[in-house]
Amino acid sequence: MSSKPPSLRWQVTRRELAATYPIFTIHDQHAIHPETGEERPFVIVDCPSWVNVIALTPSDEVVLVSQYRHGSDNVELEIPGGMVDPGEDPLHAGQRELAEETGYEAKEWLQLGVVKPNPAFQTNLCWTYLALDAQRTQDPTPDGGEVIEVTTQPLSLIPTYIKEQTIDHSLVVAAFTHLLLHTGGWKRPS
Repeated sequence: MSSKPPSLRWQVTRRELAATYPIFTIHDQHAIHPETGEERPFVIVDCPSWVNVIALTPSDEVVLVSQYRHGSDNVELEIPGGMVDPGEDPLHAGQRELAEETGYEAKEWLQLGVVKPNPAFQTNLCWTYLALDAQRTQDPTPDGGEVIEVTTQPLSLIPTYIKEQTIDHSLVVAAFTHLLLHTGGWKRPS
């Protein structure tokens, strides 16, 4: 075993804007392989960070949203969430998204975790928050690109939904994993 492992970090030689879209930009990046010295091209997607909210009602039901997703060409069952606006605190974004998408609000919020959605080529983060004792206080006000159906389901059904792939959005599954790690089971924190 060598005393010092080789560096795994690639040296970036250049980064150029390739395309700009409403919710992300694409950069062409070139970097030097740390062992061979060969320069290789990469594509980097700069996205805003995202937030997901597991909202539990006083009776331990999860507030869920169903909406059509263009990437999967399917109606997906998810938790509320969305983009963190530039300069916005992720907690505030979670509170805003929960109210906009579902009409629910909560007084107690806990940060459960943060993941990198796809560090192979994306630059953003995704925060997961738990909103406790969520209650509907207003009508939902989804943005113009959203058509959402709001439902509540017992927290105890979530493992079945994941196992049967009724819930198969990777960031939603990651959010529920954070809940499991935080609480030690399919329950609210004690």
